[in-house]
Amino acid sequence: MEQRDIIILGGGLIGLTLAAALDSSGLSCAVIDPADPDARLGAGFDGRTSAVSSSSMRMLRTVGIADHLLGPGCPILEIRVADGLAPGGLSFAPEEDGEPLGWMHENRHLRAALRARAEAGEHILMCWRTSATHIERAEHGVTVSLEGGKELSAPLLVAAEGRNSPTREAAGIRMARWRYDHAAIVSTLLHERPHANVAYEIFYPSGPFALLPMTDTTEGDHRSAIVWSVPGGDAHGWMSLTDEAFAGEAEATMGGFLGRIRMAVPRSSYPLGFHHAHRITDRRMALVGDAAHAIHPIAGQGLNLGFRDVAALTEVLVDGARLGLDLGDAQLLERYGRWRSLDTLMVAMSTDSLTRLYGIGGRAASAVRRFGMGVVDRLDPLKARLNAEARGTSGDLPLLLRGLPI
Repeated sequence: MEQRDIIILGGGLIGLTLAAALDSSGLSCAVIDPADPDARLGAGFDGRTSAVSSSSMRMLRTVGIADHLLGPGCPILEIRVADGLAPGGLSFAPEEDGEPLGWMHENRHLRAALRARAEAGEHILMCWRTSATHIERAEHGVTVSLEGGKELSAPLLVAAEGRNSPTREAAGIRMARWRYDHAAIVSTLLHERPHANVAYEIFYPSGPFALLPMTDTTEGDHRSAIVWSVPGGDAHGWMSLTDEAFAGEAEATMGGFLGRIRMAVPRSSYPLGFHHAHRITDRRMALVGDAAHAIHPIAGQGLNLGFRDVAALTEVLVDGARLGLDLGDAQLLERYGRWRSLDTLMVAMSTDSLTRLYGIGGRAASAVRRFGMGVVDRLDPLKARLNAEARGTSGDLPLLLRGLPI
């Protein structure tokens, strides 16, 4: 039986980030995932992208993941929020330190960098193409049996399996969850005019339209990613449009300010939902990422919430190891639960409230929203707080999110 400090179930973006963070701090881990990693690294761009906040990028640099990225990504230098195409709205820009609000990365580049970092990790055991056949979380440790007969043991098990985590369900952790009557259409557009590194969140009663700046193609074409929330019943119709027709609708929705629009990659669609775990720890177990919480993509914070879980859990475990504590100790895990509970709940409720608020139709509701955004735009302390939320720099920030090694 092979002994590790932590066993991680799930080798996605969050699971591999946690492995890198633990490795950089000298803790050993095993990552178990049934997927074939080679199948995730296709040369073609499938249109899936992620907005990585400035604080999350600090962590990716600190734990050595950024060293393996194929490119620096596209910096977000401004965020503009508008109620439809009406004048007025909110605008957020970098603070005095000049650090971008975030960076846009293609998911395939993030996956490739994470895999390379994991394979280079001195303390990381990768167990691809296999699943746990039996998990025992006992009083004195965790034992995991894998397909093929291999056995692993550790003081702590971390579930990073995504929103349908079987380990969370087996533990009987209650969830608050609901479905929105919306689906997200995701793709990347080519546009005539440069985006000037501006991200747009345009709210319509039918659903928000997010436009996120991407790096230009090697041919010099300008690109932006979109996350377009449409009524669930209309998603099939939107997906069945020709590329030319869909590009025309997108151009009209954004008011044509980026000029002529063309599709860069095929569209994909997925239903939108919310869930939040009643607790994110159990006996010798912790939840991270979508296994713990999933929110509406309205503010692009879902992945960054998972990165914040990683930073907090790593710091808690490293502190515990230095004190000679059992890494599965209930009091140690309680510290992680307390640290993350308020932040995740506040972000989840904020995104849910925004989704419902901007879904109210009518001129009166739109006028009230525009008035409110104008007030916020003139109140520097409140605007600074919202700016910090966008950058992921609010609250009790773990060391890795400050760019400091643990």
